[in-house]
Amino acid sequence: MTEERLEQLLLSVQKPGRYAGNEPNSILKDKSSVDVRFAFCFPDTYEIGMSHLGMKILYSLFNSKDYIWCERVFAPWIDFEQVMRENDIPLFSLESHDPVSEFDIIGFTLQYELSYSNMLNMLDLAGVPLRSKDRNGLKNLVVAGGPCVCNPEPVADFVDIFFLGEGEEVDLEFIDLYRECKRDGISKEEFLKKAAKIEGVYVPSLYEVEYNEDKTVRSVTPKIEGVPATVKKRIMKDLDTTFYPDKFVTPFIEIIHDRAVQEVFRGCIRGCRFCQAGFIYRPVREKSPEVVNKQAKCLCENTGYEEISLSSLSTSDYTKLNELLGYIFEWSEDNNISISLPSLRVDNFSEDLLEKVKKIKKSGLTFAPEAGTQRLRDVINKNVTEDEIMNTCMTAFRGGYTNVKLYFMLGLPTETDEDLLGITKLGQRIVDAYYAMPERQKGKSVNVSISVSTFVPKPFTPFQYEPQDTLNEVERKQKLLVDSLTTKKITLSWHDSNTSILEGIFARGDRRLCDVLEEAVRLGCKFDGWNECFEYDKWLQAFQNVGVEPFFYNNRERKFDEILPWSHLDFAVSEKFLQCENMKAHSAETTPNCREKCSACGAACYGEGVCFEKR
Repeated sequence: MTEERLEQLLLSVQKPGRYAGNEPNSILKDKSSVDVRFAFCFPDTYEIGMSHLGMKILYSLFNSKDYIWCERVFAPWIDFEQVMRENDIPLFSLESHDPVSEFDIIGFTLQYELSYSNMLNMLDLAGVPLRSKDRNGLKNLVVAGGPCVCNPEPVADFVDIFFLGEGEEVDLEFIDLYRECKRDGISKEEFLKKAAKIEGVYVPSLYEVEYNEDKTVRSVTPKIEGVPATVKKRIMKDLDTTFYPDKFVTPFIEIIHDRAVQEVFRGCIRGCRFCQAGFIYRPVREKSPEVVNKQAKCLCENTGYEEISLSSLSTSDYTKLNELLGYIFEWSEDNNISISLPSLRVDNFSEDLLEKVKKIKKSGLTFAPEAGTQRLRDVINKNVTEDEIMNTCMTAFRGGYTNVKLYFMLGLPTETDEDLLGITKLGQRIVDAYYAMPERQKGKSVNVSISVSTFVPKPFTPFQYEPQDTLNEVERKQKLLVDSLTTKKITLSWHDSNTSILEGIFARGDRRLCDVLEEAVRLGCKFDGWNECFEYDKWLQAFQNVGVEPFFYNNRERKFDEILPWSHLDFAVSEKFLQCENMKAHSAETTPNCREKCSACGAACYGEGVCFEKR
C-alpha cells in the first residue's frame, strides 16, 4: 500500500497515529537482504501493545540479527477495520506497510484469554487461513507465546507452534531452524517435527487428545516418536547477561504506560495461591542494581522519556531496592526524570521507602490486600495482616497522602458473605483512622478507592481445581458490597462479570473450544476485553451453535486425579505442590514466602537442585 493512499484513508479514523508507523527508534531494513520476516502481532490496540515490555524486548532482539526483520502489527480499532474491509486492505505491518500475508512467520503474544478472538480476526483481516491444517508450506507459519500459553489448548487448532516460558533463547533457536529449513526446502511437516525437539517448543498438531464420556480429558499423547510426552518451559538463568534493549520505539501518540520500563527481576517469592504469574515465572531471578541502573539510564537517554518504571511482579521485594534508588537518584533528579514503583507490598512499606516514594510519586498509593478478612487472606496465602494494612495506610497518611487505592477479589474459594463484607468494613476502618489522626492535614478529605475484580481460577495455581462463581452469584455479591457502603469517602468499582465468566471458561478450556472461538469470530466477536465491544449473547450463541456446554469449564470442581488439558506441559511447579497448597488453602493454613523457607515447589530444577536466590 502506498503512503499516499494510507494517509488518505487515515483521515477518516480516530487516532491515525496507531497505524502510521515511522516512529523514532523503529527499525527499517531492506527486505531483499533478510532471510526471515517476522510479523510480531499484538492482538489489541496500539496503545496497549506498545506498553508491553515483552514485545519491546523481542522486537529489539530479533532485529539485532541482520538476517531477521521483525515488524509490529496491532489489531485495528473497529473504525479502521471497517475502512480496511470496505477498501479491500489487508492487515499490514507498521514498518514496511506490507501485508502480513507476505511474512514468513506470524507471531502472537497471548497475554489475556479475551484477546483470542482478536487473534483470529487479525488472521482473517490478513487473508491467512485460520486453521493450521489449512496453511501449507513454511510461509505464514503462526506461532505464539505469552502467559496464556500455559494452557494453549483453546487455540491449539489455529497455532502451529507455541513457545513455553521466556523467549530470548528459544525464539532465536526456532528462527535459526526455520531459516535453515526454508533454505533447504524442507516441508512444513518435517519442520514441525524438528522444531518439536527444541526445549520449550510445543507443536499441538503432533499430539492427540482423547476424552472420557464425562467430557474430561482422558489423555494427551504424541502422535509420533521423538516428540516429548511433556514439554518443559524455558527460562533465562542470568538476567544480568540476558539481552535487554538500549532503546524502545517511541510512539507519536500517548500509550497506556507512556514511560521507559526497566525490568528489575523475574518471578515472585510470595506464593499467593490465586496468582498465575507468581507460579509460572518461578524461580526468582534478580538483576544486579548496577545493571538495572546502567540500563535505565541508557533507556532514558535514548528515548527522551522523563519517567521510568521499575518493573516486576513485586518491586518492593527487590532485595537491593534502596541501593538501586540511590544509584538512580544520582542522575534522575538532575534530569527531572521521575521513577514509578509499581507493585508495592503492604507488609514491607516502610517510612524509609515512603520518603523515597514521595520524591518520585505524587499521586495516590495503591496496595492489594485482595481479601477483606484475615481468614480469607490466609486461604489465598496473602501473608498480610489487617494491622499491617492499617499501619501502611497510616504511614501514607502521615506522609501527606490522602488517596489510597485498594485491590480486592470477589468469589475466592471458601469465601462467605462475612468475608465479602470485610472489604467495606476495612475501607471504613481506614477512613475512620484518617479522621482520628491528630496530625492529619486540616481541610483535606480522605478517599479510599476499592476496586473489586471477579476471581478467575487459572492453570498452574493451587486454585486450578476450584469452581468459579456463577454469574448470578457474582452479581449478588456485587450488590451486597454496594449495599454495605456507609460513606462517600469510599469509592467502589468492579469489573464486568460477564467478561470474567468467559475468561474463566477459556483459561481452563480444552481443544473443543476452538470451534466455539471460530464461530464467535464469525458472529462478529472481537475486542472482548473492551466493554463497548463485548457481546456476551453472541458468545452464548456460539457455544449453542457448535454444541459445547460453556459452564462445564468454569463452574465445576476438578478432582486431583483428573487429567487437565495442560497436564502435558511443565512450568516447573509440581502438581503435588499445587495440590498440597490447595489443601492448605481449605484449612486456611499459610505457606512462608521463598526467602523464609523453601516449599519445594519444583522450580529448583532450573538451578540444578537449588533456586538461584541465596537464602
